[in-house]
Amino acid sequence: MMDDIPSPDTLGLDTLGLIEESLHLAHEVGYHVREEPLGDLPGGPCVIGGRRTILLNLESTAADRLTVLLGVLAGDALAGSRPKSRLLAARLHSATQGDAQGSD
Repeated sequence: MMDDIPSPDTLGLDTLGLIEESLHLAHEVGYHVREEPLGDLPGGPCVIGGRRTILLNLESTAADRLTVLLGVLAGDALAGSRPKSRLLAARLHSATQGDAQGSD
């Protein structure tokens, strides 16, 4: 069915598009995003110089960088209220569900 949203396993090339859309959304809601080599660290949210920042590890795969972005944005109420594609909305919802299950 064409209305079905692809599962994370079938995203393939959509990963790069989702990264771009997620980066745009992050900037819209006030995050500064820095992509740097971080060794074994995956990256994540932090505050640098009083500015909300998301660090992404350049050495990580695109899928791993997307996971970091989704994890941060899924927990941001403002990001939840902004317009986004259905695919990104579904991935953010999945990330939120994963966080809820992990805290049980």
